[in-house]
Amino acid sequence: MYKVLIIITIFTSFCFAQEKIDNSFITKFEYGQMLYENPRGIGCHKCHGKDAKGSFIALYKDKKGTIQKVTAPNITNLTKEKFYKKLQSKKNKSKIMPTYFLTQDELDSIFFYIKNLDTNL
Repeated sequence: MYKVLIIITIFTSFCFAQEKIDNSFITKFEYGQMLYENPRGIGCHKCHGKDAKGSFIALYKDKKGTIQKVTAPNITNLTKEKFYKKLQSKKNKSKIMPTYFLTQDELDSIFFYIKNLDTNL
């Protein structure tokens, strides 16, 4: 009887100890990177670049025939509030930035990834 009680105690304490361990499959940075490259549609890196510092997108002629250049802005210096506002708005003023339907956790992860790019490259 004493041995059974010891085995049950050890097993129970092992089970409760496992709950405290972070068994995440990927880190928050890796999850953010995955979302940055494919957030349900065109990846952020396609316009903002791998380093999130912006890049050239296209040239076009306006109604007057003048050639205009379209570039994506640097997003590494955005505040969290501005970043969230831009990604959560239904229609963007720029008419270029796609609308994404991301969860709060996904937004947090992408923002974390962008803010930590320099330390992980």
